[in-house]
Amino acid sequence: MNQIIELHDLTNEEFFARHASPGCVALAGGTALIDRVICRAQRHVDDEENWSCWSHAFLIQGPRIDGHAWVVESDLEIHRKHIRLGVQENRINKYFNEGLYTTVAILDFGLTPEQITAVLGEGLNLVADRTRYSIRELFGALIAMKHQGLRGKSNLLSRDKSLFCSALVHHLFRTASIDLVPGLDVKHTAPEDLFRSALPHTTYLLKRGVATSRFKEIKERLRRDV
Repeated sequence: MNQIIELHDLTNEEFFARHASPGCVALAGGTALIDRVICRAQRHVDDEENWSCWSHAFLIQGPRIDGHAWVVESDLEIHRKHIRLGVQENRINKYFNEGLYTTVAILDFGLTPEQITAVLGEGLNLVADRTRYSIRELFGALIAMKHQGLRGKSNLLSRDKSLFCSALVHHLFRTASIDLVPGLDVKHTAPEDLFRSALPHTTYLLKRGVATSRFKEIKERLRRDV
């Protein structure tokens, strides 16, 4: 049975410190324009076309020798004179800013130590192989959301050695023989699909600036699906 545990009055840093364990899936909802565009595009996943609360997904790697928790993700990082586009490792403090990331969640699927090793090991392989973030594939996924019959088929704009954020998470779990969203092509996976996964798990949810009614609706739907 899936369980959603809503938390309040925590900073993002406190939330991740309590619940971000190795092998867990993390979701974030951002306030930037691109985040809002991604949330709006996922309305096609919902029967009533409500916007998603999620614009990004990543995998918790856990604490390292530097004393910081790290994540594996596929993202576009732009700094002055430096651009990283693809699968990468970052410190989780990237998501501590509550102004930029108003809603965050941790999905704990209760992986075994062997499964955690499998998903994290594949993640590091993709970092080393410089797997790209494909905006082209993202557009292919958006097309499939509008035409649901395409979602179980290969992404029309698929490229080799490319994975966007939620597709990366889905791929890593399949490496450990865990299918988070059966029947859905990896490169059609949206953050909202991960949030709605029917695979037994516990969701820890910290929300700000999002209508409570939206989450009540999702919780009721998840209960009906169990």
